[in-house]
Amino acid sequence: MAKRPGAAALAGGTLLALLSPGAAAAQDGESFPRAVSGGYASWTTTDAELTDRGVSVDVAEPAVRGPADRAWFPATGGGTDPETGDAEVELAGTAQLTGPAQPLPLGGLRLELAGSSGSLSTRTVVDGTARELALADVALGDATLAVRASGVTWTGLRASLTDEGARLLSEWSGQEFAAGDALGLFDLTVGTGGGETPEVPARPEETPQPSPSAATPEKQQQAALSAAVAHAGLAAGGEQAVTGAGFEPGEVVLVSIDEDTRYQTVADEEGRVSRTFPVYATAADGAHTVELYAATGGRRAVTQFEVMASD
Repeated sequence: MAKRPGAAALAGGTLLALLSPGAAAAQDGESFPRAVSGGYASWTTTDAELTDRGVSVDVAEPAVRGPADRAWFPATGGGTDPETGDAEVELAGTAQLTGPAQPLPLGGLRLELAGSSGSLSTRTVVDGTARELALADVALGDATLAVRASGVTWTGLRASLTDEGARLLSEWSGQEFAAGDALGLFDLTVGTGGGETPEVPARPEETPQPSPSAATPEKQQQAALSAAVAHAGLAAGGEQAVTGAGFEPGEVVLVSIDEDTRYQTVADEEGRVSRTFPVYATAADGAHTVELYAATGGRRAVTQFEVMASD
């Protein structure tokens, strides 16, 4: 229960004001052809140096903590150029690093993307001293950019600590962090004013389900979604693949394995998705479920595969 004092401290007026999105220098999209009209960023720390050092990421509202070391932060302002993929996006909510020391709040989060690189900036307070710094460099080399009428999605933005970020975490934790240490992956979806504004996804268990008796167009659209796996049965330790169809082109689709959301993909121009994933060597024999669901909630498709007993 060591997190509670840090969470309580965030309720203090001075600190809360300092870490709010408005405290960061926002450009409100003035230098971009399209202003950001809602959206969200997801931050996954599963393969980050943080977890190797016993550091986890908690959040304060309006950010949402999800399963599988993933957190969601609403986009509240900024702008983007869909043609180049450049963007500057202000994120609401506060990330709290918890571990060997008092929780470290990271607020005023801002993602800036330009060309093949970018940065993640933040405001924080350590030992009563306020800091504003570039926490991480963001690499766009392996990221996927999907542009649609209503918005833009970047998938697979890889973040690594800057010199400033490494010093901050080292001072805070008493452990050794270095520039270039992995900070996790970011996926970013923003609206651009044309069509429905994307919202922070609900957790899978909180996504409202349509009534079985409701013969509505939404139910018919949901029924049109499909999911299938490449292997009906395979041994633990193998590689599985899931494909889906019926999604909106450019739609962000989340992949859940046995009710644990682990991956994210983007529907192609024909509304199809695909994702490969490992079947853990420790996977239990028997049936396992794979679920594809729209990040905006409400529509999903489920399939199954069998993990076969070893000879």
